[in-house]
Amino acid sequence: MSEKDEAAGRQAMLLALCGCVVLCMTTWFSAAAVLPQLRALWSLSDAAAGWMTIGVQIGFVLGAVAAAVTGLPDRVAPRRLMAVSATGAAAANLALIWAPGPEAALGLRVLTGVLMAGIYPPALKLVATWFRRGRGVALGSVIGALTLGSALPHAVNAVGGVAWQGVLAVASLATLAGGIGVLFLREGPYPFPRSSFDARRLGQALSARPVLLATGGYLGHMWELYAMWAWMLSFLRDRLGEGSGALASWLCFLVVAVGAPACVAAGALADRWGRRAVTMGLMAASGGCAALMGLAYAGPLWLVVAVGLLWGATVIADSAQFSAVVTEVGDPALVGTALTAQLGMGFGLTALAIWVVPLVAGLVGWQWAFAVLVPGPLLGIWAMGALRRRPEAQRIAGGRR
Repeated sequence: MSEKDEAAGRQAMLLALCGCVVLCMTTWFSAAAVLPQLRALWSLSDAAAGWMTIGVQIGFVLGAVAAAVTGLPDRVAPRRLMAVSATGAAAANLALIWAPGPEAALGLRVLTGVLMAGIYPPALKLVATWFRRGRGVALGSVIGALTLGSALPHAVNAVGGVAWQGVLAVASLATLAGGIGVLFLREGPYPFPRSSFDARRLGQALSARPVLLATGGYLGHMWELYAMWAWMLSFLRDRLGEGSGALASWLCFLVVAVGAPACVAAGALADRWGRRAVTMGLMAASGGCAALMGLAYAGPLWLVVAVGLLWGATVIADSAQFSAVVTEVGDPALVGTALTAQLGMGFGLTALAIWVVPLVAGLVGWQWAFAVLVPGPLLGIWAMGALRRRPEAQRIAGGRR
C-alpha cells in the first residue's frame, strides 16, 4: 500500500470513529439538556438537580477505576469494549424515561457513567494506534466529536415541541447506533501491546513522574470544564430571564459545540508548536473567561455570548493533549490503564466542581458562580510548566516548548 493510500485510510478511520463518538456521547448530557423539565416533574432543588449530572461523573469514575484496576483497557480490543459499553449506556439512558422518581433516575445516571468509561478512553487508545505523527490533531478530533455529541441534546431540546422523553429516546438511539458502528472499525498499524491482569500495573502506570504531571495538568483543566458545561444552561436562563428556555438552549448548544472545531485546531497547533505551550495558553484563556463571565453578565447580551463562545472554545480545546502526552511518555504496555486512570481522576474532580458551582450561585448568584472555577486552570498551568524540566519532555510533540 502506498503512503498516500495509508494516509487516506487513516483519515477515513478517524472520520468514522469521530462519527461513532458523536453518536455515543449524546447520552452523557441528555439529562442535563432536559433538566428544567425534570426539575418541574420532580420538584427538584438546585442541589438535587445537580446530582443528575454529578451521577454520570461519579459513575464514570467508578467505571474508570474498575477498568484501571483490572487492566481491562489493555486486555480487550477497544472496539469490542466500546460496542458493549455503548449498548449498555443506551439502555440505561432510555430507562430514565420510566424512572418513578429522582432516586431511581440518579441510579440510572450513575450506571450510564460507568458504561461511558468503556467508550471514551478506548476511543482515545484506538485512534492512537493509527497515528504516530499528527497524534495531537487526531486525538483532538475525537475530543471534538465528544464535545459535539455532548452539545447535541441541547439542540434537540431547543427545537421546541419535543417532549423530554423524546430527547432521551433520540440520545439513546444515537448511542446504540454509534456502538454498532464502532464494530466495523479496526486497530491501526501501531497497536499497543496487550497485557494480562495484574493489579500492580495501576501503580506502575501512575508512578512515572511525567505521567503524574500530565495528569496534574488534566485535573486543573477538568475542574473547570464539566462544571461549565453542566451549569451554562442555568447561567444563561438566569441572565435571559423567564420565558427564555429555547433561546437559552440554543445559546448553550453553541457555547458547547464551538469547542469541537477548536479541539481539532488546538491539536494541529500542539503537533507543530508543542503540547505544553498550547495547553498552557488555552488554560490561561479559559481561566480568564471564567473570571470575566461575571462582568459580562452585567453587560449586553452580545458580550455574554462573545465571552461564552470564547470560553466554550478554549475550555475543551486542550483536553486531548493531556492524553496525547500520556501516550508519548508512558509505558506503551500500560497506556490504556494510564489513560483510564487519568480520566477517572479527572472526572472524579468534576463531580466536586459540579456540586460546588450551584452552592456558590446560591450564595452570590449565578452572575459570579463561575469565578470558583478559576483556580483549576492555574493548577494546570503550573503542572505543565513543571513538565518542561523533565528529560522525558523531549518525547512530547514540540519537546520542551
